[in-house]
Amino acid sequence: MSVELNHTIIHARDNRESAEFFTNLLDLEITAEWGPFIAVDLSNGVTLDFATVPADRITPQHYAFLISEEEFDAAYARIQRRGIEHYADPHQTRPGTINHNDGGRGVYFTDPVGHAMELITVPYGGRPS
Repeated sequence: MSVELNHTIIHARDNRESAEFFTNLLDLEITAEWGPFIAVDLSNGVTLDFATVPADRITPQHYAFLISEEEFDAAYARIQRRGIEHYADPHQTRPGTINHNDGGRGVYFTDPVGHAMELITVPYGGRPS
């Protein structure tokens, strides 16, 4: 049996604000809007569906994105240019920098709602052989 993640719903105070934060940071586009959702398609076929929900119903989640070195350079430049607080580690003990784990680079930051976002250029455990 083949199992693939198709989509996930990301709770937001304002679905447009959160979707635009994400698409502007990673140079993506909003691909669809229906009902309470604003969708962003990723290159592996997964869709992020941003939904507006009451703030007291939002539980911060963690979302990690594997991107190329070139995409990382561009996204990190946008993070710096916008003054987005960022860290080299998930515990936020190394502010204003990135990590160099597993032969790649990574950075942690939060979106407008407080979801923990992570960008990495190499999967954990290193590049596959």
